[in-house]
Amino acid sequence: MSFEPFLVSTGVVALGEIGDKTQLLALLLAARFRKPGPIILGILAATLLNHALAGAVGEGVARMLGPDVLRWVIGLSFLAMAGWMLVPDEIDDAEAEGGRFGVFGTTVIAFFLAEMGDKTQIATVALAARYADLVQVVCGTTLGMMLANVPAVLIGEKAATKLPMKLVHAISAAIFAVLGVMTLLNVGRLF
Repeated sequence: MSFEPFLVSTGVVALGEIGDKTQLLALLLAARFRKPGPIILGILAATLLNHALAGAVGEGVARMLGPDVLRWVIGLSFLAMAGWMLVPDEIDDAEAEGGRFGVFGTTVIAFFLAEMGDKTQIATVALAARYADLVQVVCGTTLGMMLANVPAVLIGEKAATKLPMKLVHAISAAIFAVLGVMTLLNVGRLF
């Protein structure tokens, strides 16, 4: 059994999530509520649900398209993601507003909605279409989200502002570009 889908999914999403609007949302929720436990659990619940749905879409796309068309769609999607990684994210203050749902509920709703159409959700669709193991992809992308967002919740904004965001985004873009080229050239396993 290969762990390539899990490892690639974890790495790509962890790097891609740094500086992303959902990481900024994690910082805002942590600053507002100062209750890391429910925020972390909310991030986990929202990510599992969102990425499981995105992975199912990716798996469905893989079944609908033939292998040659799928290879081109995925390869070009990865190259597009490489370019998108170089565009900085911003967050709308309204996404961080709390309400009657409590810390956990607010986090689940805010994160689920913030992930809709986000880079990591689209990456999950592409990764699920690329690899035939939905469970490994969803577990990997979820772990990647947690690796990027839990420190943001626990450590706060000071640590996140110290990271060289351009370098992190460039590394993430390079990984997506390599995956795109490998897919287009029909190169097999990475590991």
